[in-house]
Amino acid sequence: MTLSLLAITCLLAITLGYGVTCWLSPFGDCRKCNGVGHLIKFDRKGTAKRGKTCRRCRGIGKRIRVGRHLYNVGRHAYRAGTR
Repeated sequence: MTLSLLAITCLLAITLGYGVTCWLSPFGDCRKCNGVGHLIKFDRKGTAKRGKTCRRCRGIGKRIRVGRHLYNVGRHAYRAGTR
């Protein structure tokens, strides 16, 4: 009984922690460009050059978190259903 209670407590703490993170900081760094906004390419000498603009974040470097996106979709569906 104590092991399952410990597992439930840990999962609840992780979920609440992620929820607070999505509430306080809804945007996180882009996973493809690491928040830079563009890909980094290297020439033959090894010098870093600016590459193409990141397609995922469109050059901003930030993307909305998955939890915040799900919250926004749920809120939109709720508001559309109560009109």
